[in-house]
Amino acid sequence: MASAQREFDVADILEGLPEYLHDAMARAVVETPDHPALIEDAKTWSYRQLADNVAQVTASLLALGIRPGDRMMIVSENCIALAALLLAASKINAWAIVVNPRLSARELDQIRDHSGSRRMFFTVGVSAEAANHAQRVGAEIGKVGPLERIGVSALNATTVPEPVETSPAKQVAVLIYTSGTTGTPKGVMLTHENLLFSAKTTALFRQMDNRDKLYVVLPISHIVGVSLLLMTLMTGGTVRLVSKYDPAALAKAIAEEGITILNGVPATYQRLLEYKALNSISKLEKGSLRFIGVAGAPLDLDLKSRVEAELGLSLLNAYGITECAPGISGVRMDAPRNDSSVGKIIPGVEGRIVGRDGKLITDGTVGELHVRGRNVMRGYYRAPDLTEKAIDRDGWFNTGDLASLDGEHMFIVGRTKEMIIRSGFNVYPAEVEAVLSSHEDVVQSAVVGRAADGNEEVVAFVQLLKGSKVTPSDLMSFAGKQLTSYKRPSQIIVLDALPATSTGKILKHKLAESLRTT
Repeated sequence: MASAQREFDVADILEGLPEYLHDAMARAVVETPDHPALIEDAKTWSYRQLADNVAQVTASLLALGIRPGDRMMIVSENCIALAALLLAASKINAWAIVVNPRLSARELDQIRDHSGSRRMFFTVGVSAEAANHAQRVGAEIGKVGPLERIGVSALNATTVPEPVETSPAKQVAVLIYTSGTTGTPKGVMLTHENLLFSAKTTALFRQMDNRDKLYVVLPISHIVGVSLLLMTLMTGGTVRLVSKYDPAALAKAIAEEGITILNGVPATYQRLLEYKALNSISKLEKGSLRFIGVAGAPLDLDLKSRVEAELGLSLLNAYGITECAPGISGVRMDAPRNDSSVGKIIPGVEGRIVGRDGKLITDGTVGELHVRGRNVMRGYYRAPDLTEKAIDRDGWFNTGDLASLDGEHMFIVGRTKEMIIRSGFNVYPAEVEAVLSSHEDVVQSAVVGRAADGNEEVVAFVQLLKGSKVTPSDLMSFAGKQLTSYKRPSQIIVLDALPATSTGKILKHKLAESLRTT
C-alpha cells in the first residue's frame, strides 16, 4: 500500500476533517458498515454496530445525569467499552478523562477531585485494577447501554459543567492528566480539532485506508492511544485493542491476524526481540505488517537496526507530546533514515528553536523547541498561570525539550524539564519525590532518570534521619503502595547527604553523573 507520496499541506488535512470525535466513524458507517471497526480478543464490532452501540451508550450516559460540559472519568485498559464511552462522551459534549487503572488510589483521587468529575466509569470486566478501584469507591456494577460489567460511581451533584463552545477548535474533547513538575496533576485540555487534526495528519503520512489493521497496545489513557484510535476510524480501518502488552501475543498477532501497522515505544520492540531470543525463535514472522513506528523515548540506534533486520521494515521515529495532541514531527515513509532524527515537522505546525537568550537559533545548534499550530492544546485545566507560562501571546507553545535542526530534519537532544519517559509513560520526579519525602524517616529525596536498553529507569536518592534503620527495601514497599508501577523507582540509593548548592538546591546533575560512573 505504501508508495512515493507528495508532501501534503494543510488543505489536504482539513478536507473532509470530522468536526467531533464521534464523527470520525461517520464515513465508514455509510460506506462500509459491515467492515470490522473494533476487535477485542474474541469480540468484534462492525462500523454499523459501533454506531448503534455508541448511540445506546450515549442515551445511558444522559440517563445517568452526564450533561454537556461535564467531566467524566473512564478508568479502563484498552477495550471496546472504553472506545464506546469515549465516543459517547463526544456526542454529549462531555469531557472524557481516560485514566489508567494501574494508578494508585491517591493518583486516581487527585484527578477526580481536580477535574470535578461528574461520574467515574470502570471497565471491571476487563481490568482487575479497575474492579478494585470500583469496589473502593462503591461503584454499582451493571450495564451502560450494551456494555456489560461497567462500574458506575455515585453522581457528583455539586460539580458545575463547563460552558459548551460552538467551535470544535475550542470545545474540549479529552482531558489528559500529566503530573507536572510540581508533583500535582495537570489537566491538558485537548479540543476536538486538536485531536482530529493530528490524527488525520498521521493517517495521511501512513497512507492509511480501510485495509489497515492497527495493533493498539499503547494506552488510550495516554495521547498516542487516543490518536491511533481516531486515525483508524477516520480511514475506515480496524482497531485491534490490546489491554496489556505481551510480546508473545504481539508476535502471534503479527503472524496470524493481518496486523498492518504497529506503533510502540522503544521498550515495545526491545521486549519483542528478547522474547524471540529467550524462546530460540529463528525469525519472527512479518505477516501483513507494512509500517512500524516508534516514539515516546530516545531511540537507540542498535535497537533500531536490529528491529529493521528482523522485520524487514524501516523503524520510523517520530516526536510528539501530550500538549500537542501529540504530533509534532515524524520520519516519512518514503524517506527513511539511519540516524536518530525524529523527522520533519508536520504540515500545519510551525516550529522554531530558541536560545537561552530568547533569540531564534538558525545555525543548527541546540536550543529549546517552541511550536505553534492547530494541534496545540487549549491550555491546562484550572491553571491559567501554567497555561500562560507554556503558551505565549502569539500562540507559541514551549515544549521544554532541547532540539536541533539539520536542514529540515529535527533531533531531540535532551529535555529542559526533568521528566523521565519510562516505557512510553511520563514520570515526573517531583511526584515520586513527594511520595518518598512523606516517609517519616526521609529528610529529602531526589529522583533522576537512568538510560537502560532503549528505555529509562527511575532512580531515587534519599537522605534519612540520623540513626534510622529504614532500608531501601522498606522505602520501595512504601512508595509502591502510592505509585503506579511505571513510576516506582528501580533503585533507591541512601546517601548521608545529597549534593546541594549553598542555597540548598539539590544538584541533580551530580547524582545523574554518579549513576553513569558506577
